[in-house]
Amino acid sequence: MAENQQTTEIAYLPPAAPPTNHGHTVAAWFTMIGIMVGSLVAAIGVLLPGMAQVSGVWLFWVGMGLVAVALVGGLVLRNMGYGQKQAR
Repeated sequence: MAENQQTTEIAYLPPAAPPTNHGHTVAAWFTMIGIMVGSLVAAIGVLLPGMAQVSGVWLFWVGMGLVAVALVGGLVLRNMGYGQKQAR
């Protein structure tokens, strides 16, 4: 009843593992410190008591700007070669 079918199994190997320095690069440190400082500034802007709401709003957006600068700076540093080497 059952036909004797022979199938071949193909095994695919995963790509080579990247170096084990994940997060230990200048680009990673710059990005994370910038994000943390920007988030702290934004949080202070949100948590300011009602004494000066206008300055709190501006402080929030300054913090968000710092986060954006950190992200762009991290990408620039990675592309300049200060990030983790890419597995080829």
